[in-house]
Amino acid sequence: MTAVALGNGPSAAEVARTTGLGAQTVARIANELESQHLLYRGEPRRGQRGQPAVPIYINPEGAYSIGCEIGWRSLHMLIRNMTGQVLLEHHVDYPYPDSKFVIAEVVNRTRAMIEAVPDGQRDRIIGLGVASPSNIGRNADLLGTPLEVAQAWRDLDLAAHLHRETGLEVSILNDGNAACWAELAAQPAPRPANMAYFLISTFVGAGLIAQGALWEGPSGNSANLGSMLVTDRNGQQAFVHLIASIFAFEQRLRDAGLAVPAGNPAEWDWDALEPVTTDWINDSARAIAKTITNTKAVMEFNLAVVDGIMPRAITERLAAQVQYQCDQQPVLTSDRAVVRLGHRGAVAPAMGAALRLIFRRFYSRDPADLV
Repeated sequence: MTAVALGNGPSAAEVARTTGLGAQTVARIANELESQHLLYRGEPRRGQRGQPAVPIYINPEGAYSIGCEIGWRSLHMLIRNMTGQVLLEHHVDYPYPDSKFVIAEVVNRTRAMIEAVPDGQRDRIIGLGVASPSNIGRNADLLGTPLEVAQAWRDLDLAAHLHRETGLEVSILNDGNAACWAELAAQPAPRPANMAYFLISTFVGAGLIAQGALWEGPSGNSANLGSMLVTDRNGQQAFVHLIASIFAFEQRLRDAGLAVPAGNPAEWDWDALEPVTTDWINDSARAIAKTITNTKAVMEFNLAVVDGIMPRAITERLAAQVQYQCDQQPVLTSDRAVVRLGHRGAVAPAMGAALRLIFRRFYSRDPADLV
């Protein structure tokens, strides 16, 4: 499956060369996967010497997965097929995460997304992937969430509840890790084996790719780079979350006597919020650059990706400033990281949650996934 997905319609002979498998083995496996609707054969390529080569492709309709991001201030859901086409998408904003509202919305939209798949193919929906901040109820008070609403998250078995309501297998993934996985898949070949990733959202989502694998740790929250302590412009210690996030930007606006715009930050007029915008970009870039340098000291990578839920032009300014700040950092035993702009933006967590399900079912060689 991996050889076909990365091969742009390879023939059986090309798959054999890529995998090191024998021709008969490739033919047998390809036939089996085709019978399961996971692969299909294209038209023979004629005009070359010998037998015409028959290209093999991933069948877009071979499987479907639903991805969901339960964020601090918004819900984003989508259903995608095997090759990444999105059949249906949904987004809703809210002031704080109320579990009753969020779960009802997820259940209703999941049912609508199931109906978006043709009748004869609905058994190919492999599950619901949910990306959310780890321990979402723990810091919900920062957003003005009522105590009883925050407490409800702590007492909730989210996966079990959604499984009962939707009938789908449910997989929970940290939102930063999910977004990082979506970004890795969006990287051009050859994809980086090691990478740090930052998604500037209500808080700072982050992820790490180590030796080609998503580094999640024992709790799934080991790449929580937003919780790293750095120094702010006044030399005071602060968490990256409280410097480089949309939440931090809103606090700056209030301190400057400016009203916080309503709705999605991607739709704000950021130019009208100057000079707070520029000051926030500069301070955020300094904090992220320090985090990159410190993380690079314990984990080898040459690429750091910066993305965000802001307008693209603002995210581009931030990424460029992070590169500038990284270049100002002293180095001792390794080179400075290259900083690049991310590909997915705000959709990354939901897309990564859906993509992770497909990867684990059809592409992963991890023993746990094979079982």
